[in-house]
Amino acid sequence: MPTNDLADMTLDIDKKDIAKFILVGDRVLVKPKNPNTQTKSGLYLPPTAVEKEKVQTGYIIKVGPGFPIPAMADEDEPWKDKKEEVKYVPLQAQAGDLAIYLSQSGYEIEFNQEKYVILPHSAILMLVRDEGLFE
Repeated sequence: MPTNDLADMTLDIDKKDIAKFILVGDRVLVKPKNPNTQTKSGLYLPPTAVEKEKVQTGYIIKVGPGFPIPAMADEDEPWKDKKEEVKYVPLQAQAGDLAIYLSQSGYEIEFNQEKYVILPHSAILMLVRDEGLFE
């Protein structure tokens, strides 16, 4: 008898297949930056204390298409094909940007033993873009 339990579902995805991830709408995939586990005075913090910080930083891996906007139909020209193409307002964030974001707005996932966060674009407070970062 087949079960509909999602916990039994497994995905067989290679490491290179992160490029196949498609983010929907205004979502952003972020790889959290390794947080500072040491305070300025030299005390070491446990990982649970660092992960509960409200504001965190991470590198943007992928971005969604943007905010969907309604298609404007030309009602006065009936001979034209009516395509319902969805148009998007693009996001400010780009792959490779360093994002400072509200951690409580995201959804954490694990892929190939690494943590990622899926965020709405509105959870990003600031972006740092360095064009020569990956050269």
